[in-house]
Amino acid sequence: MILTNIGTVKEILSRHGFSFSKGLGQNFIINPDICPKIAENGNAQPGYGIIEIGTGIGVLTAELAKRADKVCAVEIDSRLLPILDETLADFDNIKIFNEDVMKCDLHKLIREEFQGLRTAVCANLPYYITSPVIMLLLESRLPVDSITVMVQKEAAQRLCAKVGTRESGAITVAVNYYGTVRPVFSVSRGSFMPAPNVDSAVIRIDPAPEPRLDEENEKFFFKVVRSGFSQRRKTAANALSSQAGIPKEKVYAALRDVGLSENARLEQLDLQQLMDFSVRLREELI
Repeated sequence: MILTNIGTVKEILSRHGFSFSKGLGQNFIINPDICPKIAENGNAQPGYGIIEIGTGIGVLTAELAKRADKVCAVEIDSRLLPILDETLADFDNIKIFNEDVMKCDLHKLIREEFQGLRTAVCANLPYYITSPVIMLLLESRLPVDSITVMVQKEAAQRLCAKVGTRESGAITVAVNYYGTVRPVFSVSRGSFMPAPNVDSAVIRIDPAPEPRLDEENEKFFFKVVRSGFSQRRKTAANALSSQAGIPKEKVYAALRDVGLSENARLEQLDLQQLMDFSVRLREELI
C-alpha cells in the first residue's frame, strides 16, 4: 500500500468516511521523498524509540517504524484510529496514543515504552500548534536526543534565525536557550493534501544536556525576554519598566555592568548578552 499515492489516500479516506479538519490543521503528506528524509535526519535508527506527534494516515509513522526499534505516536483525532489499524497493519513496533500531546505525560511514556532505548521526537506539526508543542517539549526537558519537526516555512525561518537579528523573536531566544537549532530542508506546499497556502520546512533541535542557568535565574530570564520582546522596538529600560514594573535605574545599572548601552533594545542582544544582563538585573533587584 503506497500511502503517498493520491488515489490510494482518497480511497482509504472515502471508505472510512473521513473528512479533513481545519480546526486540527490536517494536511497529509503525499510527496514520497519527504518522510524518508525526516526519518533519516531525525535519529530514526536501531537503538532508538521515536515519539511522533500527529500521524495523519501513517506515512511518516511507517518510515519511522522501518528504521527505529519502536514508535509511539500521539494522535488526537480518534477518527484516524481505524485508518491507522489498516495502513500500519504490517508493523508490530508501533503504539498509538489517542491523546492531546499538550496533556500527555511524555516522561511517563518514555519511561514505560522506551526502556533501554535512546529517544527522539519526529513530527509534521499542524501550523496552529507549532510554538506550544515545541515549547512543551523543551520546557519539559524530556530525555530526547533530537526534535525534528516540519513547520510553516516562516516559522522555521524565525526559529532558525540568529538571536539578536531582526528576524529573531522571543521564540528564537527560547529555542536557542534550550538547545541548538538548524534548518534541514524545505518542503513545497504541493507536497500535501489538501495543499496549504504556504510552504513548509523541516528543522532539527538538539536539546542542551544541562540548563544554562539555575532555576531562579532561568525563570527571571524568561520573564525579561517575554517583557522585552512584547515591546521589542522600545529600549530595554522602557519595555521592562512598562511591562514588568522594573525601575529604569535598575535596568540602566544592569546594562552598564555587563558592558551594554543604556539605550540597548533586548532584540539587539545575542543569547549570552541576554543571559548576562538578566542575571545582573536580578541581582540588582534582590
